[in-house]
Amino acid sequence: MDPRLIEELLRQVAGGAMAPEEAMARLRDLPFEDLGFAKIDHHRPLRKGYPETIFCSGKTPAQVVEIAARMKAHGNVLGTRCSDAVLNAVAAAHPEAARNETARTFTILPHPPEMLEGYVAVVCAGTSDLPVAEEAAVTLETMGCRVERINDVGVAGIHRLFEQRPKLEGANALIVCAGMEGALPSVVAGLVRAPCIGVPTSVGYGASFGGVAALLGMLNSCASGLTVVNIDNGFGAACAAAAIHRIANGVAL
Repeated sequence: MDPRLIEELLRQVAGGAMAPEEAMARLRDLPFEDLGFAKIDHHRPLRKGYPETIFCSGKTPAQVVEIAARMKAHGNVLGTRCSDAVLNAVAAAHPEAARNETARTFTILPHPPEMLEGYVAVVCAGTSDLPVAEEAAVTLETMGCRVERINDVGVAGIHRLFEQRPKLEGANALIVCAGMEGALPSVVAGLVRAPCIGVPTSVGYGASFGGVAALLGMLNSCASGLTVVNIDNGFGAACAAAAIHRIANGVAL
């Protein structure tokens, strides 16, 4: 449940505009709502500052549609790893949903987040890394973080990266996505002061082992200030970067 909705509920009770019994009925689903096939954690915004996310892979379109319907009554909705069938079903049931086919995400934002000052840079080595980078960018935006997208600046043409140096240096945090040998996060982390989060992607030929080569390369980086998340985990990188960005803005976690 959005903290703003709870605050408004309490104000209405305190002002006599709502009976305590009605407020109790609205709060009944805290801390979670049991749908049988899913238990929706409506309490998460109070603990984490952002709602639970629907990981759509493995769920049926009907399940995603129902979860989204229950969640949007309490706040904003983000769905990740969506198939075309899921995106089409959500669009039919929730016309207000915004879909991002590159990121394989959808969002429903009845209460658009207030954007914090500054930005997080989301950097990707090649166009093939864009699905992971866009997943990170969409996630950040639903959490109230402005995003500066810096695409196709991999080490095969490193002069493209150096042109973006002012944007890199101005970020409160950076997410750097790369496949193949995974070298780009090391280069970026060596150039900037802000924390960098490396995201190995599953892009590459056979010896990349589906992103394992990039993962090991990033874990073995000699660049300071670089941390690494799992292969293709743009969502996890965004959650960490959003926490850093909040701290930079002086916002309580």
